[in-house]
Order: sequence, then structure tokens, then C-alpha cells
Amino acid sequence: MSIDRRTAVTGGIAAGLALATASAVTRATAAAPAPKGAPKKGVITVPGESPARTTIPVARDPRASGGAYLALGTADSPPARGGWYATYTVDVPAAGPYRLTAVVSVPVEQPHAEQPGSCLRLTVNDAAPIPLVHSQPHWYESPKAWGELSRAVLGDVELRRGANTLTFTVAGPTVLDAYTGYRFLLDEFTLTPVPVALRAVRVRERAGDPVDNLGHYRDDERATLAFELNAAAPEPLSVSYRLLDHSSKEVASGSVRVPAGATGAALPLPALPPGAYRAVAALGSAPKATVTGRFARLPEQRPVRGPANRFGVNVATYALVPPARLPALASALAALGVGHVRDGGSWPAVQRARHAPFAGEPYETALAAFQDHGLKVTEVVSPPPDWALTQTSVPLPADLRDAYRYAAHLAGRGGRAAADALQLSNEPDVDATASTGDQHAAYVKAAALGIADQPDAPPVVLPGIAQEGVFQELMLRNDVVRYADVWSFHGYPPLDDTDPEPSSAPEEQQELRRRFGVPGREAAMWMTECGAFLPAVPGGDPAYATQRTQARYLVMSTVESLAAGTDRQFWFCGPPCTDDGVSFALFSRAFQPLPAFSAYAALTALLGEANFAGLLAELLPRAAGFVFADGAGRTVTVVCAPRARSVDVPVPDGPTRVYDIMGAPRGTPPRSRRGTVRVKASRDPLYLVTDAPPERRPKPPAGDGRTRTRPLSPAEHIVLDQRFAAAESAPNKADGDAEPPLGYRLGGTTRMHLAVYNFNPTARTVTLTARPPAGWSVTPRRVTEVRVPARGRVRVPFTVTAGARVTTGVDHPLTFEARLGDEQVPPSVSLVQRRPRSG
Repeated sequence: MSIDRRTAVTGGIAAGLALATASAVTRATAAAPAPKGAPKKGVITVPGESPARTTIPVARDPRASGGAYLALGTADSPPARGGWYATYTVDVPAAGPYRLTAVVSVPVEQPHAEQPGSCLRLTVNDAAPIPLVHSQPHWYESPKAWGELSRAVLGDVELRRGANTLTFTVAGPTVLDAYTGYRFLLDEFTLTPVPVALRAVRVRERAGDPVDNLGHYRDDERATLAFELNAAAPEPLSVSYRLLDHSSKEVASGSVRVPAGATGAALPLPALPPGAYRAVAALGSAPKATVTGRFARLPEQRPVRGPANRFGVNVATYALVPPARLPALASALAALGVGHVRDGGSWPAVQRARHAPFAGEPYETALAAFQDHGLKVTEVVSPPPDWALTQTSVPLPADLRDAYRYAAHLAGRGGRAAADALQLSNEPDVDATASTGDQHAAYVKAAALGIADQPDAPPVVLPGIAQEGVFQELMLRNDVVRYADVWSFHGYPPLDDTDPEPSSAPEEQQELRRRFGVPGREAAMWMTECGAFLPAVPGGDPAYATQRTQARYLVMSTVESLAAGTDRQFWFCGPPCTDDGVSFALFSRAFQPLPAFSAYAALTALLGEANFAGLLAELLPRAAGFVFADGAGRTVTVVCAPRARSVDVPVPDGPTRVYDIMGAPRGTPPRSRRGTVRVKASRDPLYLVTDAPPERRPKPPAGDGRTRTRPLSPAEHIVLDQRFAAAESAPNKADGDAEPPLGYRLGGTTRMHLAVYNFNPTARTVTLTARPPAGWSVTPRRVTEVRVPARGRVRVPFTVTAGARVTTGVDHPLTFEARLGDEQVPPSVSLVQRRPRSG
């Protein structure tokens, strides 16, 4: 929004986001002296079950304040006139701002509410509808009222004296456990008079800028700083402000006048170098009640686009992004310089029963939004619906043909509903079920075949593994890598490390790829989650020192991962996110950019293609240097040191410019006769950009992830899956904390079956062979002429016997092999243990 210097805004700046920031200043304004004309009393509570007009039914419950409440929970389409809505008439004794709170369903999962509510729009009198676009941390922290309802702050609204109308409208469907539908529960809402106060500080970049800009810009001449009130000023007001850079140095200050009757004011930003900034502002009538706005001045250099871009962000739109925020988030991530997002839809939302047709889902809107902004989407295949599960299969489908069909559906979606890569699951090794690596391997094979059998199939990405261990190694021993294009893993520092070093996961996974990779073909390596655990601050963002630590960690964890051979890196996560006392994200709880956002923008802009060329071993241990080619003929050397010190860094011949962690230029250092430049290195990395290519040959540019060059064979379309009864199930993984033995717990003699799936379009006949571990036996040892129908399954019974000398509580590999003619079928390898003898 381009506004002349010190222009008053009378229409209410960013009305669509107005309610989203009121709660952020609740504590600051509560004790502030009330300006002239502010309401001082008159709290009003309105029962939810008593609207003037509504299309939503009423339900009775003795826990509700009046014994009843408004209760919507349906998959039915909204009524044609007005949709699902409830309109209330409220008389207030005085005009002014009121804080709106409610006992209501909230649009995120909470410990007491596993089913989210739908997002809402609020219409006050004749004004335009306002989407309620609070972040996940805001809703998540809303305390329990009763049942699945929370006591939530919705924001501040401006009311006139006398009669007012408030209309709550369900903004759209939400994804529930078993279907996509509409859910809105309202027991009561309360209006409490509050003083006129400064509500938010925001940055806008261009004239006509939509209300959904998240506070980033490149063009100094078009950037403005806007100050918003929660209601019209009853008299002329003054807002003072200070601008602070990443290091908390004041770079500008001043004040702006808000005329009587205006709801805010704005002024042009001064010219600023790239970086992360905070605008700390206060209303003259309440100088101690400060409000902080955050914004990012992006580097002038544009990031690389297309397959060569190595950078991504996790978004979790269902859980973290209000639909009204989605276009803004997509725009911000594209401006940030990432080329990829990782997200996921919902299988239960698109298939209500095994033979039901696949329906559309809200996630397709997210896919289109990201793709409209040039972002490639890696979609994580969601857990299955309840109808596909059994006691012994959780969390996987009991019939792997269901996985094949759903994956085929995802791969077969065309146009803007098509993902650019499909990842087969997320962190299966650290859930709280008894599923095993061999079960997951069979599922991976079936789903991968469903994808690969579609025309123009997207790349197949192996599950995102949380940590190296027994589960992953067992999955790999089942020969799953041949079914995938991309090897995937996650990397986090220890949970309680407040100043962490980058994870060692890239090096560990490289070693596993050397052991279990397909000869002659190297799968791409993607770290599909990388992040740091930040201590959450209830009602606020992490401490600023913690935010700076996050920015540093983001840069160095990405740089070191790329240096270890990772081809693509996805940060966790983009949108604000809080869970179990831990905070993540590139954005504040008000959806404004944190320092890590600016640090990531500098990294994507300056590293370009980020083709690793080598480590400057000569700098160790005083400093570390990582050399990259940016793909445009330049060398970029990233330098950091454990403490501040001068470092002589070797660079190629050519002009060299230095940039700080935020991408701000720091001058051109002189070159010594030895071909080095001297810089002041510290824990915050520096970028040395030289107008010459690296002396060492860099890694080739990243591609789209496709590494499998041939169709999967008929033998690879045969999937073997060992199945045991519930009494023989493996131990619960306890979120990855369970210690070995982790195999199926068998008695002296155990009956089980081997499910043989044939995903070929014609019937096939295979020969099965059991390979028991030493001291064990399997009968029959060999089964010939097992004929499996096209796309069918046959269960073959076996008996596993533990010899008298088998030690209890020790894992042993149990292998089943198959041949299709002269072709070897990928094996099924499980772990079994002899459970302690009774008595």
C-alpha cells in the first residue's frame, strides 16, 4: 500500500486481519489509562442458542451455560442463501471497542478437542465480513470450557451505541476424522468494553496491497509502515515508534498523528538494508503499552527458480493455516526464495468407504495456491481412514490394495490438483503403535507401485524417517529403495538444547544409502524436516535471543546438510506452530516474519543453486568455511567461527563482496598476496561472494527428484507381507523410545500367514521360500505354484517354531523370498523374538 507521508487511514487498515492481533496486545492494554470517550463498563454475555436468525441447529447439554448451545456438525452442503450462519442482535450502552470472547469450537486440534471446528467469518453491522485468522498458537492456548469447546479470544470489534448485529458465518469445510464437513459449536459469547488502543503495526509494499501481505518487501520506495487502532480515535492521537534491526540497534524513530475519527495512520519506511526488523510502537495515551510489528526487507538479488532450487518449507495447511491466510503465505514463501513446500491432504476426507469413489477435498485449493506462486509441492500421503484399519494393521491399511488405489488416485490427479512429488509417510518410526519396519516396507512398495503405474508419475519419496535405528534399517533390508526416487530423512537437535549444533543425520543417512542403495543408481537425498525446538512463550513469541539462535541454526544446519550431500532441504516449519511447550516457525503468532525468515531469504538469494564445491579445511578449527557455486558463475563461501575473530579466507581471483547473515552488504575486503580476504567471523555466518567460479568442481545442480530410470518389473509388482496375530505383535514403539528387542513376540510354535500381493495387470504364479534364523524352523519351507489373481492377494499359511535353544528376548531376522519365473521378488524380512516361557 503506497500512502503519502503521514496520511491518516479512515477506513480501517487491513480489516480482514483486524481481529487477529487484538489478543496479542490484551495484556499490554489492560492496565492502560482509557482515552477520552472509552467505554468503562457494560460487559454483555449473549447465549449462543438464541440468535435472531440462523441456519444452524441447537443442541441440548447440561454443561452449556443455558443448558443448550448452537451445534453444527454435518457433511451437508451449506444452504444456498447465507450458508451456515447465526445472526445476533446486541444492544450496547456506549459506542467504542469491545473485546469479543466466546465459548466456542476452535479451528485447530487441542488436547481436549481432537476434532477442529470450521474457520469463521464475523460480520459487524453493515461492514464487510472479517475472517477470523488467528494462528494455531493462539487457538491452541485457548483453555478448555467444557467438552470440546474452548474459551477463546476472537478479537476487538467496534460497536455503535444501541442495537448492533453480529453474524458468525462458517467460512468453509474442515477435515474431520472421517469426512470433510462443517463444524461450529457456540455456547455463548461475551463483549467487554476496552480502551481505544494500538492494535497492530504492519508493513505494506505496494498500492492496493491486499490485507493478506505478511510483512515483507524489496522496494524501499513503495514500502509503508502502518499503525492500526482497534477503533476510531475519539480525539487526535499520537503514535511514537522505534525501528530496531536484527541486532536490536535502533535505525529510525519518530511519531505519526492519528486524526480524530481515523482508525490508523501510515508513513513511508526509510531506506533499509536487507534484514529482519522490529517496529516498537506506543500510543501517546498509553506509552507503556507497546506493540511490536515485525517485517523483512528482502535482498535485491532474486533466488533461483525451477528444479535447481534446493530449498523448501513445511507448511501443514490443514493444521496451521487459516484458508484466508493461504494466498498470503504462498506469496511470502515464494518471496522468501524457497522453491518447494511440503504438505499433505487427508485420505479419510476423500474416500468414505473402500469402494466409494474418490472425492475432491479442500487440500486441492492449497495445491493450487502454492502452484500459482511457482512453488513445487511435495505431498505426504496421509494415514488411512478407520475403515481400512484393523487391530493388527494400525496405522497402516490391512489390505495393501487400498494403499495402492489411494496412491494411484494421488498420482493420477491432473492439472493444479497434482502434487510434484509424493512422500509415502511421515516419521513412521516414532509413533505409538506396534507397527514394524517390514510392515511399513510392504506398504511403501504397494503405494509406490500405485504411483509408478500412472502415466507421467511424480517422483516417489521414501518415508520421512525421524532417526536412524532398527525400524529404518529393517525397512531398508526389505529392499524398498528400488521403488523410490528419493531417500528421505529428518534432522533435529536434542529437545533440551537451547543453543544447538546442526544434526548429524545427513552423515548418518549417507552411510545408510551406501549400504542399502540400488547399485548403479543413486537416489536423491532430501531432508524433508529440519528445525530447532524453541521454548514456547504462552501468549507471545519466543524470546528474541532465542529467535536469533533459530536464525543462526537455520543457516548453518542447511549449509552443513548441503555440504554432507543433501540435495534438498525443507525447514520445519513456516506457519506459526506450538506443540507441547515447543515453538517452531518462520513467522510470529501474528503471521509476521521472524529473524529466521530473513536469514533464509538471504541464504536462498546468495547461494543460488547452492552446488557444494568443498570445505575449507585450512580454516579449521579456528573457523569453518563452506564453498558453493551459485549457478551463475559466482563462488559463495559461507564462513563462521565459534567466537568473534579475524579470519583469512581463500577465495578465487575476482572481486569479493561480504554479506551478513541477513543479506545486508558489509563491504569489499582487500585481497592479500596469498589470495585471501580477511573478515571478522563469528557464530553468525558471513557470505563471501566472488565474481568467479569455484576452483574445485561443484556438485551438479539439483533436479526434480526423478532418479528411477526404468519401469518396475513384474517381479517388483509382487509384494510380500508377513502377518501375525495380535498376540504375537511387536512391542509398542513408544514414540521411538522403545529399546530392542522389537520383533514379533512368538511362542514355541506360531501360526502366521504371508500375504502375497500381485499388482500386475495379469495373474502371476510365484514360488515361496522361507529362510528362518538359526535355531528356528518354518513349515512348509517351500511353496510352489502360488497363483495370485491380477491386482489380487493370496494368504499362504506357515508355522514358525522356535528351537529349544533359542534365547528369549533377542531379535532374529525371518525372511521370506519369492521367485516369478527366473526373476527374484524383493524379500520380506521381519524381526522375531522368542517371548519368555510361561511358568
